[in-house]
Amino acid sequence: LGEDGKPHVSPGPILMSGSDLSIFFFNEINRARPQVHSLLLRIMAEKTLSAFNKEHHFPHMVVFADRNQVEREETFEIPSAARDRFMMEIPILIPKADQMMKDLVFETKFHNADKLIEEVKPNLIKFNKLNELSETIQENIKATDALKNYALRLWKATKNPGDYGIKLSDIDMNRLIVSGASPRGMSMMMKAARVNAWLNDRTSVTPADIHAVFHETIAHRLVFNPVYEMRRTVIARDLSNGILNVINAP
Repeated sequence: LGEDGKPHVSPGPILMSGSDLSIFFFNEINRARPQVHSLLLRIMAEKTLSAFNKEHHFPHMVVFADRNQVEREETFEIPSAARDRFMMEIPILIPKADQMMKDLVFETKFHNADKLIEEVKPNLIKFNKLNELSETIQENIKATDALKNYALRLWKATKNPGDYGIKLSDIDMNRLIVSGASPRGMSMMMKAARVNAWLNDRTSVTPADIHAVFHETIAHRLVFNPVYEMRRTVIARDLSNGILNVINAP
């Protein structure tokens, strides 16, 4: 209630931060209703939002999200068009190494997210300079014609893997794919590959750069036949590996 005793809606943290917002983490995104997804996707795509009779701008916002993959009650599956807006989907699994498992249990810093954040060196680069850095990388890391043709073959293989001789155990390859990678997905793959090349002090993209990001940028964009959706995690990984193993790199 407002000071006048009437219902009152106050701006939330996103609107309050505005152009100073650099990172937004959406915890358990599949617990939010589709209307919330719609608003988030608009901010991600357009970097703007109209609210309280004002246009709000978020030029530097980067969105991270996780989802509850265990519970089905009170959750809303993220549609494929919404998943396609995210550059990457990265699985975070419990480590298998004994020492890492012990650290998670007994090392107190892992029990407090704020302490972990404090270990990150501040001011490596200002958040409002990241867009400029990204543009510089994308404009200066090149791709040869041979590399472009290779990426095109990979794209086609996501749409019709059976046509390229890709086979998976117990999978009807003619029924598996409803929709392959989108144009946005392939552009995001190349964007990530250029960054990988830059991190490795290369001035042009190599097949190794594409391989390093292929599954993370493409797998979540593939739409499977509903018969196979429950096995998506395993099938998507096997399909990604199959495509990279079968399509010859330059």
